[in-house]
Amino acid sequence: MDRAPGSAKDHIGYHALTQAAMRGVVRAAMDKAVKLGHLPGEHHFYVTFRTRAQGVQMADWLKDKFPDEMTIVIQHQYEAFEVHDERFEIVLRFGGNPEHMRVPFIAVSRFFDPSTNFGVQIDTMDVKPTDGTPEVLPASKNGPAAPPPPSEATVVSLDAFRRK
Repeated sequence: MDRAPGSAKDHIGYHALTQAAMRGVVRAAMDKAVKLGHLPGEHHFYVTFRTRAQGVQMADWLKDKFPDEMTIVIQHQYEAFEVHDERFEIVLRFGGNPEHMRVPFIAVSRFFDPSTNFGVQIDTMDVKPTDGTPEVLPASKNGPAAPPPPSEATVVSLDAFRRK
């Protein structure tokens, strides 16, 4: 049976490799900022992640307020920013109160640095509890919920930054 070019089954897994590479870019950018001790120049990060993904640790009230996705801005006021192989940790302030967050890179769905107009959208993956096979979950159709109370850290929708 003849197959059209490009119609063969992908036994290499190019999509998964691409997604892993994009998570690697996010990790490397964050790691560079941590090693420098600050974000250089005008760089700042908008990071959107699935709040209920396995391994995400954050205050219950934030998970209640953002049950699907949340976007955080890493710019001027953050503390205890650490980057590990599989996750990042950071303390941000909401309403003046410090909140520790632990976010596995596999939970990150979007990353954007408006200073350079660089961004990636990544398929988020959760591990099925039954067989451990990764399941691709689409990014939330509704985007992040309403923004939190005014504070030094702000949650925003990336929709305003998308090209139309």
